[in-house]
Amino acid sequence: MALAPSPQWLDTGNNAWQLAAATFVGLQSVPGLTVLYGGIVKKKWAINSAFMAMYAFASVLVVWVLFAYNMSFGPQWFPFLGTPALATSAAFTTGQATIPAAAAGMPALTFPMATLIFFQFVFAAITVIILGGSLLGRMNFTAWMIFCPVWITLVYTVGAFSLWGGGWLASMGVADFSGGYVIHLAAGTSGFVAAAVVGPRLQSDRDHFPPNSLLVTLVGAGILWLGWNGFNGGDPYFANADAGAAVLNTNTATAVALLVWTLMDKMTYGKPSVIGAVNGMIAGLVAITPAAGYVDGWGAIIIGVAAGIIPWASMNVLQKSRLMMRVDDTLSVFSTHGIAGLTGGLLVGILGNPAMLQYIGTDKEAPGVNVTGLLYGNANQLLLQAEGAAFIIVYNVIATFIILKIISIFVPLRMDEATLKVGDDAVHGETAYAIGVEGE
Repeated sequence: MALAPSPQWLDTGNNAWQLAAATFVGLQSVPGLTVLYGGIVKKKWAINSAFMAMYAFASVLVVWVLFAYNMSFGPQWFPFLGTPALATSAAFTTGQATIPAAAAGMPALTFPMATLIFFQFVFAAITVIILGGSLLGRMNFTAWMIFCPVWITLVYTVGAFSLWGGGWLASMGVADFSGGYVIHLAAGTSGFVAAAVVGPRLQSDRDHFPPNSLLVTLVGAGILWLGWNGFNGGDPYFANADAGAAVLNTNTATAVALLVWTLMDKMTYGKPSVIGAVNGMIAGLVAITPAAGYVDGWGAIIIGVAAGIIPWASMNVLQKSRLMMRVDDTLSVFSTHGIAGLTGGLLVGILGNPAMLQYIGTDKEAPGVNVTGLLYGNANQLLLQAEGAAFIIVYNVIATFIILKIISIFVPLRMDEATLKVGDDAVHGETAYAIGVEGE
């Protein structure tokens, strides 16, 4: 009897790249953001902040496999949501991957559903972890345990299906290459609302919040940067030319944004700051995400410059205004993810280059799948990008507010004052460092 390792539809190269890309994206969360959060906060919050990221990663995967994957990428149930269903059976996970409502707009996928389910899971998981960056240093861990799976189920799935699962925004023509809207604008918006609803850190923590380890923070930042190759390089779903261009564009824009942010810090404060450089790096990564495979090299450079200036101004001017200071957004996620994601998403509508083909057309479909922006004669794309952003912002504000208000009926959203004074030891019975004075 003759055996074959896999069905004819499976392309081992594409499957290998999607699994590798998914692993890179997973590394952004654990250990990437886990140690970035653990290092960038005050010593007494290191364990709590790292654990919030790790818990989120695990809790999201469970609901993803049980129902949230199909709500995001399954058969259409509503124009903004797929049908909840298990993603567990042998036939489903080993069968050929497909996104039913979006299948007409892409070539047949050449890897199994299991690969697609895991690839999309790591995107979902990092979204709620980024959101958590707004809440470090005060959120009740029990409330966080409830919030993560509920938010993914009721909020993330709607954005994901609407833009990536073949939902109404996708059918209108709104473009989000790899998550500027679905992930970063959503996390920045929901994080800011959550920070307002949960309440601020202790005033002493707001006034004095030195990072306990900048080197650990930089390790997390480096994993985030290179892990992003899987984020944007994995999104064509094929190891094709567009995937390569997306990776190059991602790194180009990020390098430019880091340099511009550092210059802004030097001109304004007199010193180049490494935390500033990390924020510039993140803003660059985020801003190129919705555009990575749709713009050329000059587009990537322009997005990098914009990401070094606009989110910098949001963080250093807007978020320091008296009105915005009323909300304690611990890591300024509003600026580095929300504003950066919005900036990149709108710039897709300006810089989208029709010569950047995600999929090549055959016969009458030439040239293929691409996005044409204002610079190339299509002003309508910019309008579509603005409409898509408006939906994500409004839906995230309302849904996140309601979810937290309902959770607050059952458990407090914020730790009590005594716990806030002590930090990790009071919450988890553990501390990050065995040496040194407690409560630094």
